[in-house]
Order: sequence, then structure tokens, then C-alpha cells
Amino acid sequence: MRIRPADVLPAARPAPDPTGRTPSEARAAFHASLSVGLGFVPLGLAFGALVVQSGLDWWWAGLSAAVAFGGSFEFLLIGLVVAAAPLASVAVAAFMVNVRHVFYALSFPLHRVRGRLGKAYSTFALCDEAYALASTERARSWPGPRVLWMQCYLHVYWTGSALTGALLGSLIPESVTGLDFALTALFTVLALDALRDLRGDLPTPLLAAVSALVARMLFPEQMLLVAFGLFTAVLLARHLMTTTGRPDRA
Repeated sequence: MRIRPADVLPAARPAPDPTGRTPSEARAAFHASLSVGLGFVPLGLAFGALVVQSGLDWWWAGLSAAVAFGGSFEFLLIGLVVAAAPLASVAVAAFMVNVRHVFYALSFPLHRVRGRLGKAYSTFALCDEAYALASTERARSWPGPRVLWMQCYLHVYWTGSALTGALLGSLIPESVTGLDFALTALFTVLALDALRDLRGDLPTPLLAAVSALVARMLFPEQMLLVAFGLFTAVLLARHLMTTTGRPDRA
């Protein structure tokens, strides 16, 4: 029997993109970010409308969404800009609101992202929704390009919807209600997805709830920072207890 070269040599594969961002990873990241991106749309529209109604120019919405990309902090930032708050006050407010991102970095798969520029952008674009998507069970096998594309899509969703809301802010009637609940609904859905991935590890969300309640009762003005610190300390203590109590293997 005559053997043809095609029977021996493997099928030729398309040459990868020099940047490492293959179209397949871009498409997979788009589908993964679509559900959260749709949740960004009403939030961005509400934010853009708020910018215009606060007396600022429409381009403030796009500039803030693209450069700050701070989610809930951007709503606070608009009020600080309108009130002409000192720069030190803005810096302190930004730190208090976004200090939670320090804890996100402990488990975010930044090590999969290649290149200094990619790591720098991934660090900048680390928002709550990106962390929620990247920390799921199915995302543990995501390569670095997919993680980076996912964050890029979320950034585009937020910036585009904020700019659209600013341009069409005058067309949104004041009788429209429910836009302010979009953020709560989005985080509720992300929390439900995280609970499904726990696979029976219910003490973790219970510890988070108890930490939030204790921080709310003892330090209501600094609830977020105290709750994150307390929750991290409890998780570390539980980890030490489980590792020290585990018998050593021969």
C-alpha cells in the first residue's frame, strides 16, 4: 500500500497571531463576558446621564469610564468633581472604595497574562466583574489571552455605554425607574454563580456575611475595609487550622 505524505504528517494549523491573541480566544472571551457586559449597559447609561445632569460636559463620561474604570467609585467621583473637592479628599475616597482590589489580586490569574504591557493593562482593568468571571470553576483553564480579552471587552462595554448615556441623557425621562437597581441585580447574579461553584463549601459565604455584619455594627463608617480585613484574617486562620491539623504524608 502506498503511503501518502498527508497520512503521515499532521494537518497544518493556522499560524498564531504574533501578539498571542488568537481569534478563537477573542471569541471565547466575548461569549464569556457577554452576560456581564449586558449588565454594564444600564449602569453605563445611568452613569452617563448622571454626568450630563450634574452639569458636566458629555465627554467627562467617556473620559472617566476609560481612564478611571472604577465602577461604583466613578459615581462618587462625579459628585467630588462637581463639589470641587480637594485632590487629597479624592485620593482618600478612591483608596477607601477601591482597596478591595488588593485582595482580588491574591487569587486573580495575572500570572497567565504575558508581557509587561498585558500585565499592566490586566492590573488596571481588574474590576469586580472581571474578578468574578475569572475566579469561576470553568475559568481555571482559561489561558492568558482569554483573560485579557475578557477584561478588554468589559472595559469597552462600560466606556461605550457611559458615553452613549451621556449623549442620550437628555432623552431619558425622569419617570424611568430601576436603573439604580441594575448594579445590585448584577452582583446578585455573580454571587449566585459563585455559590454554585463552591460545591458544598457553604462556610465561606457564611464567614463573609458574618464579617460584614460585625464590621457594620462595630465600624459602620469603615465597613468595607474592616469587613475585607476581618474576612481575610478568618480565611487565613481557617487555612492554618486545616493545614496544621492534617497528618503529614510519608
